[in-house]
Amino acid sequence: MKKSFVLTSVAAAALLFTACGGENNEQNTDVDNNAEANNAADDGADENNGADAEDNGDEEAGTPSEDQTLIFARGGDSVSLDYASVTDGESSRVTEQIYESLLSFEEASFEIQPGLAEDWEVHDDGMRYTFQLREGVTFHDGTDFNADAVKLNFERWADPDHEFHFADEGYAYSVYGTQFGGFVGDEGHVIDEINVLDDYEVEFVLNQPLGSFIQNMGMSYFSITSPAAFEEYGAEINENPVGTGPFQFVSWSRDDSIVLEKYEDYWQEDLPKLDQVIFQVIPDNSARLTALRSGEIDIMDGLNPDDLEQLEGEEGVQTFERATNNIGYLGFNEDKEPFDDPELRRALNHAIDKENLISLLYADMAEPAKNLIPPDYLGYNDDIEAYEYDPELAQQMLEDAGYEDLEFDLWTMPVARPYMPDPQRAAEVMQANLDEIGVTANIVSMEWATYLEQTEAGEHDLFMLGWSGVNGDPDYFFGNLLHSDAIPGGNRNFYRNDEVDALLDEAKVTIDEDERAELYMEAQEIIHEDAPMIPLVHSIPVLAGSERVSGYVPHPSTSEPLTNVELMD
Repeated sequence: MKKSFVLTSVAAAALLFTACGGENNEQNTDVDNNAEANNAADDGADENNGADAEDNGDEEAGTPSEDQTLIFARGGDSVSLDYASVTDGESSRVTEQIYESLLSFEEASFEIQPGLAEDWEVHDDGMRYTFQLREGVTFHDGTDFNADAVKLNFERWADPDHEFHFADEGYAYSVYGTQFGGFVGDEGHVIDEINVLDDYEVEFVLNQPLGSFIQNMGMSYFSITSPAAFEEYGAEINENPVGTGPFQFVSWSRDDSIVLEKYEDYWQEDLPKLDQVIFQVIPDNSARLTALRSGEIDIMDGLNPDDLEQLEGEEGVQTFERATNNIGYLGFNEDKEPFDDPELRRALNHAIDKENLISLLYADMAEPAKNLIPPDYLGYNDDIEAYEYDPELAQQMLEDAGYEDLEFDLWTMPVARPYMPDPQRAAEVMQANLDEIGVTANIVSMEWATYLEQTEAGEHDLFMLGWSGVNGDPDYFFGNLLHSDAIPGGNRNFYRNDEVDALLDEAKVTIDEDERAELYMEAQEIIHEDAPMIPLVHSIPVLAGSERVSGYVPHPSTSEPLTNVELMD
């Protein structure tokens, strides 16, 4: 059930050619050289559009319903509605509806297309980019979107001294730091200047090439907030989001629901089709499915894979699959003893039965992981020999290293995620694996936002988490999860290796795709030996929805705008 989709060929090619939505090319290039990458993107979209035509609303399901309120049920609440300062998927699922980036991704792939910028050009071998912005776009507060707004937002994330950075209020922009090589004043920060050329043209000048720059511009992390909203709400912008997206914010009842409504002045004519979207928290997977079957909700994520077969053909229900674009893992806190010992970490890698985990929890809709990135990604090192499940070897390695009667806390996510549909059961399975080798793992869980906050702060021993790609580029995985610059942030393993950092830094600024691949493959060899985590699975996330839902296409990034979705009678 292995899936494939567009990867980084588009990102790399964008640096060699003028990637734009229009006809103007400053460089003399042969755009046909990019055809192979684009065809790959199209193939991926066809293969992984998340549902068969009969299930995704492509066929007429009747006439549009008078009531266009869609209820999307999920396992946990958002952490924040300031998209750039958080990394959790439950937050981005909502902010994807409110905000927009300069560029966007195709409906079911990572192929770049216009967003708030309708045209763009790459100059000087990837050292300068100009974006032609859409005119007539307004923020939800009625103010105009323009180049000044773009400049302010990027400078806000980049400059710790910016008035809207809000560092003193606890805001952190770890993804910006990892994707753009740091912050203002850091040696690796690649954005040198942002220049407003006119009201609707903005220029980014780099001090060195960045292989994923164009792909980064499609990421929801780098969407544009109304400057007037920063003035009005200040550090409370995380609870008062104001963007240019198809839906505007109405209310947020913590751990219950977030309500959005159609933005009547949205720049895309006759869109969105829905009048209102409600993101409803229903923590239990089975309870969400019951609510779907009874018609209380319209879409649910976190469908237990073993429920998928019984739903096939069930009247009133359709199912969806996302492309494999994630990693579910068990991480070690290397800042705590004894997890600073790589021999211990390697031993515990041999203790986990991934095949059994997949059989019990994923209905075989996953494959065992041995590397951080999914197999179809640029630079995936298939020559790595996985840590095979071998409890006897694991126990012997622990004894040889002097570990007896080992006991620790196994922190477990409280919500289902695409890479971990039932975290509690997964924790129990792994707890039993560890007990088999004489290791006691005490399962610990807590509220989702607290879980993320405390793992980022390093309060844990071992922890369960995962990551889903949002731009199709390997740097998003490596830079956010294993680079030392992502501490504090996504690197909750507190893994530090100067050689790995150097390889990842070089890959980040390398344009040649083959060279980038070699650098990532070399980094994976070192990471595998260091064993900062136990890679568990690359999963095929499954969702379910009412047959009334038309036009819903799950994106590989796990967050998709609901712009074209509608409810049918």
